[in-house]
Amino acid sequence: MRQFLCLLALSWFFCPFAGYAGDLLLHPRYRVETSPGSGRFHTLTREAKWEAKKTAIIVCDMWDLHHCLNATRRVREMAPVMNKVLEAARAKGVTIIHAPSSCMESYANHPARKRAIATPRAKKLPKDIGSWCRRIPVEERAFYPIDQTDGGEDDDPQAHAQWVEKLRKLGRNPKAPWKAQIDLLAIRDQDYISDDGEEIWSILEQRGIDNVILVGVHTNMCVLGRPFGLRQMVKNGKNTVLMRDMTDTMYNPKRAPYVSHFTGTDLIVEYIEKYICPTITSTDFVGDKEFRFADDQRPHLVIVMAEGEYGTEETLPLFARQNLGKEFRVSFVFANDKDRNDIPGIDVLNEADVALFSIRRRVLPKKQMETIRQFIAAGKPLVAIRTTSHAFALRNQKPPAGYFDWPEFDHDVIGGNYHNHHREGPKVKISAAPKADKHPILSGVDVDHLTGHGSLYRTSPLSKTATPLLIGSIPNQKPEPIAWINRRQDGGLVFYTSLGHRGDFEDANFVRLLTNAIRWSVRAASRQTP
Repeated sequence: MRQFLCLLALSWFFCPFAGYAGDLLLHPRYRVETSPGSGRFHTLTREAKWEAKKTAIIVCDMWDLHHCLNATRRVREMAPVMNKVLEAARAKGVTIIHAPSSCMESYANHPARKRAIATPRAKKLPKDIGSWCRRIPVEERAFYPIDQTDGGEDDDPQAHAQWVEKLRKLGRNPKAPWKAQIDLLAIRDQDYISDDGEEIWSILEQRGIDNVILVGVHTNMCVLGRPFGLRQMVKNGKNTVLMRDMTDTMYNPKRAPYVSHFTGTDLIVEYIEKYICPTITSTDFVGDKEFRFADDQRPHLVIVMAEGEYGTEETLPLFARQNLGKEFRVSFVFANDKDRNDIPGIDVLNEADVALFSIRRRVLPKKQMETIRQFIAAGKPLVAIRTTSHAFALRNQKPPAGYFDWPEFDHDVIGGNYHNHHREGPKVKISAAPKADKHPILSGVDVDHLTGHGSLYRTSPLSKTATPLLIGSIPNQKPEPIAWINRRQDGGLVFYTSLGHRGDFEDANFVRLLTNAIRWSVRAASRQTP
């Protein structure tokens, strides 16, 4: 039933509205499970046309002040871009509904408030449309990604105490200081002002609005749960999206999953795309780059998993969740479970600052392979593990028509020379390569207690551009490089290790090695950027 409802919603959502003078061309991002019950999702983007006159933007709780100082600051930082979005949407004929909850007294005489009050109540109001909605059926089996039980304040305690005192001096209630919408958002006479679910639903029905875009704060609370929020709109049949760069969360990084505030927002957006509705960005209205808060300096790491030998589609997401959420924005890309030569969503590499590849013997459609080649040609850093040494090479076969290989990837990009592996069984003893023990990638790695759990790859001799970091050996065989860095001819940096067996991820030293490599790749690349 869940799969059926998701497909039904998507079929409605992507139905094109062609031929309207006021069309909105949107690029909704949505997530589809790789296979039923897998718990892994492809992140995909489509084009969709909406008729502007049948579309509304609801501005949720963009208050003038908030009990959280950092939340107040982020609202003020985001508001100028949001105002540009509203102006552009209004010019196209989109209905704008301002919904600063509990602030209606401030707008008693405003024409936009009077218009909302004057709107006749819809004859058929959905059940409970005037109430909060804290969950819809599809969420019953979903894992909620953040702990917000403390209210989500992320203020420094001393700064928060000073903020509370300032609010008191302003005559505001420190726990609920809002009295109006932030003044950086223009409210025009033709807009509406309301915080009432029945009233807002009646406005939508009277104006024949099928499509709803939510902007504002806070995504994990009000934007999801208000009577005019995402859940109510989706549950009652509106074609709904969240504008993901025009929102924020109430999340305290001192609570699980102990990631940065901005990663907390990403996790909520991911949850929404999986279980509630698609998302878009302000770019669809104003053409600028996706908005990011000034304090969000996280590099964007894209992890691509397309191998069926070592279970990295399970180990790598867990590794990233546990070790990278404070420093990186992370996107996951999985292979098609039914077609090995398809990696849906690989185009997110166009937005990446660094990539981590775990790929084995795939040939790809032209557009997908071009995306990977363009990422490499741009000189961006790459971290690669295990079977990525033979990522795009078939064994003595030609690719099917319309598919492309890249047999030189190992030599030209990774700097390696993979030519099979030793037998399974003996664990690989590891030591630092000569003069490599002081390299930042090995910082904090107890090499003497690092052991390889998979077969030893035959990788020597390496390219002249490669510098070995770790050497692996098994009894009665020549030692082989198992980790190195490579400076490609295009100037880009690569870290590669033939480690990456499922058992390796259970070793804290391997986890430290891989984490160090990702950090080093980004920092080293930034130092050499003009």
